[in-house]
Amino acid sequence: MNEEQRSIFDKIIEDYENLMSEGIDYWARFSNLDTWQFWVNVVFLILPLIVIWFSIDKKRALLLGFYGFNVHVWFTYIDSLGVNFGTWGYPFKAIPLFPVSFALDVSLIPVVYMLVYQWTLNHRKNYYLYLTITSAFLAFIFKPILVWSGLFILLKGFNYFHLFLGYLVIMLVSKWITNIFVHFQRNEPKTSI
Repeated sequence: MNEEQRSIFDKIIEDYENLMSEGIDYWARFSNLDTWQFWVNVVFLILPLIVIWFSIDKKRALLLGFYGFNVHVWFTYIDSLGVNFGTWGYPFKAIPLFPVSFALDVSLIPVVYMLVYQWTLNHRKNYYLYLTITSAFLAFIFKPILVWSGLFILLKGFNYFHLFLGYLVIMLVSKWITNIFVHFQRNEPKTSI
């Protein structure tokens, strides 16, 4: 790395550190344990995990968990892009260390998708239809409620249809990756030891 590159890189790291510090200061002033918004985020984080603990089909736990982890990863990636490009934001958070909503990315959205996926498997229903309906609910009903309550902000002309497209991408990519790994598992060559 030459001097110019190192200087620019060091400045970027310093900017990240300053931004993190400002974010924590903001959280301490406006989104701390004394606010109802903090506690709503805590509920969004903890309640879905309790629900999935008691509701998950134990025989399919690995499949559903793998799928849910996929949803978590892709939702976090898309959410990070949206926040980092300034197209949306979360004025109130349970955990200030992440630019995204930890509660939504790690718990609420993955659990909702897992439960709907589990339901489609158990009732032999069309995954794509019911997860599209779920995505529409999240984009056109749930997110507007978050906006109305001040827990989520859309910026730079982004709208609920854009969010819906993001939810569809998450729905499709998560299912397709899960299907690929299920295919690998089913077609594993039998070896004898």
